[in-house]
Amino acid sequence: MKRRVAGSSLMFHRLTGNLWEREHHLSPDNGQLRRGPPPPILTMNITVLDLSAYLGLTAVAAITLNMLLGVMMAFRYSPVRNWPHRRFNYFRLHTSTGYVALVVTILHPVILLLNKSPRFRVLDLIYPVHSPKQPLENTLGAIAFYIVALMVVTSYFRIQLGRRTWKAFHFSVYLGAVALFWHSLFTDPDLKGAPIDWLDGGKLFVEACALIILTTILLRWRHSREKPLALKQTPRQTAISS
Repeated sequence: MKRRVAGSSLMFHRLTGNLWEREHHLSPDNGQLRRGPPPPILTMNITVLDLSAYLGLTAVAAITLNMLLGVMMAFRYSPVRNWPHRRFNYFRLHTSTGYVALVVTILHPVILLLNKSPRFRVLDLIYPVHSPKQPLENTLGAIAFYIVALMVVTSYFRIQLGRRTWKAFHFSVYLGAVALFWHSLFTDPDLKGAPIDWLDGGKLFVEACALIILTTILLRWRHSREKPLALKQTPRQTAISS
């Protein structure tokens, strides 16, 4: 019994001694402090494809917020009468998110030029019909980018273009949203053609944004149908009251 207790005590002292040495970076030979950084505990290896995927998710978030703010402007949403019950220039935020979306959608494919395998050329980014991987999804992504760029440029020159011409260009953003979400949902981030994992964190984020945009489009369509009816009923009510 004494031998078991002594053996257990010896093992306990060795274990705690090794842990103490690792914590304080002591040399096991003479107990002196070792100079230099502690051994790494966790390393993060972010590849070019990972960074491109993160930029793509940022673009999805920026475009979703931009379209949501645009519908709020169409509804003449008042942040004073409604939440957050204070003056808030969401038109400026709408413009800023448009610029952010444009910058991020440019960086999202451009960074692929640094990828070693598969190799992407500049032509594969501008005209990705013959890109080395997933040409259909990449082509839809390029269409979404060109529409976002068109939205930003025409919005910058909206006064010179006139409201009617600018609005005609602006409605193409819904086509861009379809291309964007198709590209985001059906593209394999690793470019290996693997089956789509609909429960992946990135896919779930895109699905949530797509649901928000779909609800936004339905509300906008409903508002556009109710507005002419309201304008027709106003003269009738005026005539009846007179």
